[in-house]
Amino acid sequence: MLTLRALLDDPALELRLLEPGPAGALDAEVVWVHNTELPDPSPYVRERELVLTNGLWRDRVDPAEFVSQVAGANAAGIVFGLRVQTPRTPPEMVDACRDAGLPLLEISIAVPFTALSLAAAASYAEQRQDALVGMVRRGDALAGAISRGAGASGVLKVLRRDHDLPLAVVDRMGRALASAGTGLDNELDDAALRAVADGLARHPPPLELDLPGVGRATLFLVAAVGDVDAALLCLRPLSELGRAERDALEQAARFLSLEVAKQQAVQAIESRFASELLDMILSGPARGAEVHGRLRAFGIDPADPLVVCALAFAHGGAATLPGLGEAVGEFFLAEGVPVVVAGGSQDVVAVLPWRRPERELAELAGRLADSVLARFPGRRPVVGLGGLAEDAGGLRQPLARAREACRVLRRRDGPAVAAFGELSTYHLLLGMQDPRTLRGFADGVLGPVREHDVRRGGELEATLRAFLEHECHWANTAAALYVHVNTLRNRLARIAELTGRDVARTEDRVDLFLALAADAMS
Repeated sequence: MLTLRALLDDPALELRLLEPGPAGALDAEVVWVHNTELPDPSPYVRERELVLTNGLWRDRVDPAEFVSQVAGANAAGIVFGLRVQTPRTPPEMVDACRDAGLPLLEISIAVPFTALSLAAAASYAEQRQDALVGMVRRGDALAGAISRGAGASGVLKVLRRDHDLPLAVVDRMGRALASAGTGLDNELDDAALRAVADGLARHPPPLELDLPGVGRATLFLVAAVGDVDAALLCLRPLSELGRAERDALEQAARFLSLEVAKQQAVQAIESRFASELLDMILSGPARGAEVHGRLRAFGIDPADPLVVCALAFAHGGAATLPGLGEAVGEFFLAEGVPVVVAGGSQDVVAVLPWRRPERELAELAGRLADSVLARFPGRRPVVGLGGLAEDAGGLRQPLARAREACRVLRRRDGPAVAAFGELSTYHLLLGMQDPRTLRGFADGVLGPVREHDVRRGGELEATLRAFLEHECHWANTAAALYVHVNTLRNRLARIAELTGRDVARTEDRVDLFLALAADAMS
């Protein structure tokens, strides 16, 4: 770093200190040198520049006024250049700098100002070279940490070799991936983590945040594939970070993006394998061997008794949100329960071994709902339980039942957890059927309606659903659909023609209702 002391220590410059200025002024950074003979150079002097002058302005302004203008520009100091006409620095110049608290140096007649410029350029070249060497060295260390699997903790360890900073890495779900030197037992509390998650959800995310119980923190964003996935936090405000520290943190954030991308790739593979497992289960005995193999890959013995939970958010928004599957997986990991978690647009399904009483499963599901609620405040999670399977071969029915229980809970105001057997009678009846039987029944009743909607661009199926959901009340249904009652009557008449079932007859209404329910379950 270029400083007045470094320049004074260079004998080739033949500098002499006349006024040191305030404490620490000689060791503060000098950003550059500025040669001027203007009576008022302040509009052109940058903060922390060193002003070089021969005093040719003295016939227009007195030294006190010149020094005042330079000090007002927050210059680093003044170097007065001696010449034949001025063999010594004017005493009034020394007095003015002393009064203004501005360092004053004197350079001999034998040394031109260009020597100072060359010294400054050499200092900055050396500084830049050191910074580049440091960046390359740090980059090699960061790459090594990532390649060895040290993860986010390894990245922070590399950073703290050069910079003693309080650091943490937090993802957009509010999970602490690593921390070091925070002075908070190496962990941020839930309120601080939630504040980070809320900040990362903004568009664009802030560069600084006030964290509860911590104070002002600076965020260096970590983006794996375009979106902001996490942040490298320095638990200090940006104004307190030097240029070298900011450069190091920005470099580390880029390397962290590689780590996050790697984790996302692993999670995507696991998620796909888990989703394929659900397809295998629903396919029945034909893919039984694949189900067994896939469960073993997730650390679950297919010969053990197994249960299925389906979780989603209650009505009033999306059934699932990004990160919900990870939250469910983390819950079971914390409980010490091996699990396969598959996320979709309508629910998140968990398959896990279970040798304890079923009532304890309901208690576990309740804790799961509470855990998800803490991660997603403002949403109401519900958990459907599908019953016990003796082994992997009997998972298809519990899977269908768990999903149906979850679907029903989403539409109700009531308990957050329910087993399939606690639902309405018609759910129990449908749940006893083979999924292929349900699909055949649903397609047989609703198929002509759907074909009509596709061919004509109609809304018969949506009309039927609305009519049954509104307790077959004509006026309420028409209002919900924003149509005239006569339009509603015409549509329902067309449904009767296509299906052979008239909504005016109770037994036909039951068929239509069960067909829609079977469609949702199969």
